[in-house]
Amino acid sequence: MNSQSPESSGSEQPLIGHLIELRNRLLRIVMSVLIIFIGLSFYANQIYNLIAEPLIRFLPATTSMIAIDVASPFLTPFKLALIVAIFISMPIIFYQFWAFIAPGLYRHERRLILPLLIFSSLLFYSGVTFAYFVVFPLVFEFLTMAAPAGVEVMTDISKYLDFVLTLFFAFGIAFEVPIFTIVLVWTGVSTPQSLSEKRPYVIVGAFVVGMFLTPPDAISQTLLAIPIWLLFEIGLLFSRCFTVKTEITK
Repeated sequence: MNSQSPESSGSEQPLIGHLIELRNRLLRIVMSVLIIFIGLSFYANQIYNLIAEPLIRFLPATTSMIAIDVASPFLTPFKLALIVAIFISMPIIFYQFWAFIAPGLYRHERRLILPLLIFSSLLFYSGVTFAYFVVFPLVFEFLTMAAPAGVEVMTDISKYLDFVLTLFFAFGIAFEVPIFTIVLVWTGVSTPQSLSEKRPYVIVGAFVVGMFLTPPDAISQTLLAIPIWLLFEIGLLFSRCFTVKTEITK
């Protein structure tokens, strides 16, 4: 005789269904990353040369990048190709995340989250692009010029990759400031008026972040701090529009 009650059986079935759906969506994410990675693996060395160009541009003519570990010349470009595949797959990852949580959201929440996911992807890519074209030239020019006399700058390819990936993620996350601002207002944690009053602290915090993420010179710190501040203002503007729209719908 089955001792399981109908209530417990009914509660377990939706949970199993959600777990199966989550597994399927994770598999789709893994498959998309894997397919893109396989395509990029044939151009792994060219991709690494593209990423290394901002540093090689400032290296002395008599020096070059080196590989300390035996397997680094082979593994490091493939590691970069995998990271690039994940970057390219971000819209797919966000879509699978959206499709999984959308059935449990209210209609007004679905209308907001999908644009936030799209714009968060665009902002992340913007931060990575800003780091590559603006920050990297400043950083590597400063670091190569700061080397003591008699010291030849020859960076290990694996350590260089770790360094630039850290900056990519740091600037990508830093450019998510408008999303963070809108979410704070949307969830009721703060209000546009309260965030506006904290503007001086935000500006100081932006320069502190710039101090830690860039070389110790005023130009590169300012080039990061000003975009963070402007992105905060953009997020604050959109959060006010969202607040007004919400009040009207009520």
